Amino acid sequence: MSSTDKTEGTCCVVDLSALRANLRTVRRLVGPGVAVLAVVKADAYGHGDIKTARALCAEGVSRLGVATVAEGARLRKAGIDAAILVLGSLYSDDAAALVRYSLDPVVPNLDLLRHLDAFGAEHGAEIPCHLKLDTGMGRLGLLPDAIEEWLPELDGLKGVRLQGVMSHFARAEEPESQSCRGQLRAFRRMLKRIRAAGHDAPLVHMANSAATMALPEARFDMVRPGGMLYGIFSHPPLAELVPLAPVLTWKTRVLQLKTLPKHSPISYGGTFVTCRESVIATVPVGYADGYKRSLSNKAAVLIRGRRAPVVGRVTMDLTMADVTAIDGVQPGDEVVLLGTQDGETISAEEMAGWADTISYEILTSISKGVPRHYIEAKQKPDGVGGY
Repeated sequence: MSSTDKTEGTCCVVDLSALRANLRTVRRLVGPGVAVLAVVKADAYGHGDIKTARALCAEGVSRLGVATVAEGARLRKAGIDAAILVLGSLYSDDAAALVRYSLDPVVPNLDLLRHLDAFGAEHGAEIPCHLKLDTGMGRLGLLPDAIEEWLPELDGLKGVRLQGVMSHFARAEEPESQSCRGQLRAFRRMLKRIRAAGHDAPLVHMANSAATMALPEARFDMVRPGGMLYGIFSHPPLAELVPLAPVLTWKTRVLQLKTLPKHSPISYGGTFVTCRESVIATVPVGYADGYKRSLSNKAAVLIRGRRAPVVGRVTMDLTMADVTAIDGVQPGDEVVLLGTQDGETISAEEMAGWADTISYEILTSISKGVPRHYIEAKQKPDGVGGY
């Protein structure tokens, strides 16, 4: 196999056994009385939605969360029959697709509620909806101050069935904050009013990954873990609360080695200049693959179990690393961009710190053009040499 073949040399390895183990950890944490909706939006946080969803369903998950109707339709076309909740982008003209693919919409405003009710009644359908309440996120949802306007709209629904009531935390990683506690109180007040008006829903849910870990009173009937299923944390201190295993490893291989003299500039703009005679490894990954340009001169990669600093600007297709201090590096050697090699680890959280972002963005930014290979623990991905 040629070390210059990028399709073969670069991939993400997704450990489905780690994914299932994380799901079991979530279930132990919340207990048998709380349902788990597994969030697989954004291509399962970059892990690949179909294979990931199938693995989660095989482990007993009965509900999945997606961001759009298109994401839900893709899972249905792949034969996935779990309940699918569309958490984000919805328009009135999505009604037909919701019914066609048996997708459950999250309804954040009166106009959409009215349209779905009329559509369902006209077509002899009863669309199961989850009502979204804006308790302080300031994004989507019905506002507490307008409850007298929207609460009567729940009376007399013919084409819609209220299946759930939900909200979303803005700062769940800070469970004792005034913001978090205030949202929880507002949600409970609104839920009480809805029930007092004679409306009930089988599922009440508010907890994302952070709240699932740090705020037990927010678990209600169901939790919505996303990042924690994949072993990543939006807020690194949360890692101390729950033991989770990273699911994805991002690998490539050394494309070329060259020895450069002292005072040699590296990459565009010469933002790094060698201070000694240096051995520079070029790897076939760049910002077009999702390896962020902001990692330039900040990140490291793993080669032969040791850290090699990224030097010079990350380019569209190529990145350079200084391997002067690592003995025996050869073209074709495995390079771990994200993950563990010989006991040394670069985590998504560490990479996010280098790039001044969060781990979720790191993983969802990895291009779909980078192949995903699915393994069980201790397996090598089929068809990928050198791993």
